[in-house]
Amino acid sequence: MDFISVAEIAKKWNVSDRMVRNYCEQGRIPGAFLTGKTWSVPSNALKPARENAKSFSENPLLNMLKEQKDMNLRGGIYHKTQIELTYNSNHIEGSRLSHDQTRFIFETNTIGVDKDVLNVDDVVETANHFKCVDYVIDNAMKPITETMIKRLHLILKNGTSDSRKEWFKVGEYKKLPNEVGGEETCPPDRVKDEIQNLLATYGAKNSKSFEEILKFHVNFESIHPFQDGNGRVGRLLMFKECLANSIVPFIIDEDHKYFYYRGLKEWKNQKGFLIDTCLSCQDKYKALLDYFNIEYND
Repeated sequence: MDFISVAEIAKKWNVSDRMVRNYCEQGRIPGAFLTGKTWSVPSNALKPARENAKSFSENPLLNMLKEQKDMNLRGGIYHKTQIELTYNSNHIEGSRLSHDQTRFIFETNTIGVDKDVLNVDDVVETANHFKCVDYVIDNAMKPITETMIKRLHLILKNGTSDSRKEWFKVGEYKKLPNEVGGEETCPPDRVKDEIQNLLATYGAKNSKSFEEILKFHVNFESIHPFQDGNGRVGRLLMFKECLANSIVPFIIDEDHKYFYYRGLKEWKNQKGFLIDTCLSCQDKYKALLDYFNIEYND
């Protein structure tokens, strides 16, 4: 029997070297053996079928994210999505962690500090946001419910300094009135009814369009159901809904931050501001999918 290298079989199968090594480590390539730190693979080996991929969803991206999450695969689209979504969504809300620090936390579950002074909440919320992304992937095909919304908030804010404040209810709707961008939001005593009305209207259709997902996000942010963390929970829900409806998701980054805020504020007058901003961010994510050879609908 002839044997070839991981790089050769990866090229043959059109996958990453890392994925082939993971297949080897999991015993999914019969005949593969390890010499030192190098795997040798039978030249006639067949590419392992994706486990449970078809039964999870009809969206190739969601299947890939789910598979790589369950494999704890590094270097793929799941790895990239975790870091980019977490870094950018937290950064928009004032986190001072760098992109490298965010990546380091994800990859090593530790934080390296030289002369930097780090905010503990930034670190905790970064680690928590990784868990939120996992929750979104695992529950992408389920409809949005109050329980899901509150669960995301609980995961995100658990263990933060806010969670130790008596008036700040982690995983529960706000108790005190708040503003966003100088605009009034829904009073605390009306939040539950407003969220339920929003979910009833949004859930009336089985499939959602790109614009309908954005409209849901705008309405969610105008309600602003939590004392803090609304933006991150809202963007996680948008990401989830894109996956559920086989729409290429998007990540709002620093370059689009103020266009995003303007789009939220001007939605009633000019929907195009937010739509164009999110489409621009979507193009960036499509470039990632192209790089990782993941199919998507234009």
